[in-house]
Amino acid sequence: MTTTEPSPAATALPSLRLARERFLSGRPLPSGVPEEVVTAWRRARFFGVPHDLKEPAVAPPRPGESALLGAARPVLDRIVPALGEDRSLLVLTDERLRVLWTAGSVPGLDPCPVLSEQEVGNNSAALALRTRRRAEVHGPEHFLDRWQDVSAVSVPVLAPEGGRVAGTLTVASPASRLGAARSPHPQAALAEAAAAAVETELRARAGRAERVLLDAYVRAAGGPGRAVADDASADRAVADRAVVALDGRNRLISDSAQRLLTPEVLGALERTAASARQTDAVGEVGQSEGTGVPEPPMVPELPEGAGSVARIDPVRLDGVVIGIVAVLEPLAGPVPSVPAVPRPPCSLTGSSVSWRHAVGRAVELARSPEPLLLTGERGTGKSALALELLGTAARAAVEIADAARDPGLERALPAWPADRPLLLRHAERLAQPGVAALNSLLDTHPDTRLLVTYTPGAPVGPCLQRLLDKLSARSVPLPPLRERTEDIRELLPALAPRPAPGQPPLTWTMDALRALERYPWPGNVTELAHVVRALAEHRRMSGPVRRAELPDAVREGPATRPLSPMEHAERAAILEALRRHGGNKARAAAALGIGRATLYRKLRGYRV
Repeated sequence: MTTTEPSPAATALPSLRLARERFLSGRPLPSGVPEEVVTAWRRARFFGVPHDLKEPAVAPPRPGESALLGAARPVLDRIVPALGEDRSLLVLTDERLRVLWTAGSVPGLDPCPVLSEQEVGNNSAALALRTRRRAEVHGPEHFLDRWQDVSAVSVPVLAPEGGRVAGTLTVASPASRLGAARSPHPQAALAEAAAAAVETELRARAGRAERVLLDAYVRAAGGPGRAVADDASADRAVADRAVVALDGRNRLISDSAQRLLTPEVLGALERTAASARQTDAVGEVGQSEGTGVPEPPMVPELPEGAGSVARIDPVRLDGVVIGIVAVLEPLAGPVPSVPAVPRPPCSLTGSSVSWRHAVGRAVELARSPEPLLLTGERGTGKSALALELLGTAARAAVEIADAARDPGLERALPAWPADRPLLLRHAERLAQPGVAALNSLLDTHPDTRLLVTYTPGAPVGPCLQRLLDKLSARSVPLPPLRERTEDIRELLPALAPRPAPGQPPLTWTMDALRALERYPWPGNVTELAHVVRALAEHRRMSGPVRRAELPDAVREGPATRPLSPMEHAERAAILEALRRHGGNKARAAAALGIGRATLYRKLRGYRV
C-alpha cells in the first residue's frame, strides 16, 4: 500500500481552527494555512454543504448485490473484535462512497450513509478515492462542525480487474488520541492491512468465479462431468458445438458459435446475462444447485433473422447467478454471414461512462456548423472521431490539414473551399503564421465548419492560447484508454482485421485479457490497434491469443509507479533483452551495454 505524509494540519491544529472560523465568517485567513485544506473548504461551500449539518445526508439507493461487501465481510468480521473499547469506527464504502458497512463507535459521531464531498465536504474517504492512496483528515480540516474532534484515515480498495478503485476502508477515532505531535493516525496500519486483506479476497473470488464459468462452458460442450485441464483442452472440447459463456466481464465463445453469432445476437445474450444476474431467480431457471434436478432453461428473445435459437442455463457460485451459458442451434436454411454485418466504427466503440459522455457531448456539439475542438492524449482517437462526426456524406468532401506537415497552413488554407468542412489535425504543432491565419478566419467567419484536434503537453504561445480560448466553449476532452479499460474488450474485435473466409475471428484467453486491461497504454487506442493487428497478421498459433504471445511490456504488466516516456522505453528494452537471453541478467546487461549492478538497480526501480 502507498501511504501519504501526515496531514498538513499536523503541527498547527489551534491555528487551523481559527482559520476555519474566519473562513466560515468570510474574514481574511491567517498566513500559513495549507492551500489544499482551504481548497477543500471552498469545494464544500461550492457544493452547498452546510457546515452545521445535523442530520445525515440522504443516501442514494444501495446496489442490490455488492461483490465488495461479500468479499470484505469475512475480513471485517475478524477485525471488529480488535476494535474492542478502542473508541474507533470502521467504515466500508463502495466506489460512489456509499456506506456499505460500519462497526464500532466514536462518541458524538453518527455514521453518514454517504461520504462524498458533495454531501458532507472534506473527509478522508473522498480524498483516498480521488488520490488512490492512503489519506488522513484531522479535526478542523473537516468542513462539518460535527467532525471537528474526529481524526480519520482511509485506504482505497482496488478491484482485481483493471486496478480501479472498488471502494474505501476508513478508521475514525477522536482527534485527541493523536496527541500534540500530530503523528500519522494510530490506526493507519490497521486500515492498510484490512484493505490489503479485502483486495486479496476479491482476487480469490474473481479467480474462482472465472473458473466456475469456464467449467460450465466446457460441460455445455461435452456433457456433465467432463473436466478441463487447461485453456487448450477447453478449446478442443468446444470445437464442434456452438457454446457461449458470459458473465458481464468475460466472454468464452467457441469457433462454431463464432460462425453463428452476429453483433445483434451477442447483444441479446449479454442482455439476458445481465437480466439473470439482476433478477437471480433461484430455482426458477436452469438447474437447482446441488440437486441435479434440471429445470426449464431460459429462452432469450433473439433478433429477427438471427438464423439460430439459443438455450440458456444460468451459472451460479455460492447460490448466486454470476453468468449464463448459451448453446446455439442453427435454424433450417442458410445461416447469415457474419462479415456481411457491418461493425460499429472503432471511433464510437465503448460503453464506459467517460467515453459515452465524451462521444455524446461531441455528437451534440457537431449538430451545429460552428468550430469544434477535440482534445486528448495522442492515440485517443481524436481524428477518427472527428471524421465520424462529419457523417458519411460530408466525410468524402472534408479537407484535411495536418499541422505536423504544414505548420503554417500555407498549402491547406489557400486550397480550402469555404463550403467544405476542414479538419485540422495536431493544432499544437501550428507555427505562428498558421495560428494567425486561423484566428483571422474565425474572426471573420465564426460559423466555419472547422474541426480541430489538439494534444496538450507542450507550453503554448499567446497566439495559440487565444485560438484555444476561442474554441474552448465548444471543446470535448477524450479520456485516455487507461481511464476506460472496461472498453478494451469491445475495442478488440473492432480493431482486429477481418478474418479470411472460413477463418475464425481473433479471440483471447482470460489471462491475456487481464494483461491487456492492466497495461497503462501510453499510446492509447493507437498502440492497442498496433498490438492487435500485429498478432492477427503474424501469429502462427491457432485458438485464442494467450498471454505469452503479447509484447513483453504488456505481458509483464505496468510498473508500480508512473513512468516517463523515456523510462517506458528503457523498461521495454530491459524486458526485451531479458526475454532474448532467457532471463539471464548478466547476458542481458552485456547486450544493453550496462553493468550488472546498474541492471539490478533499474529492475528494482521498475519492479520488473
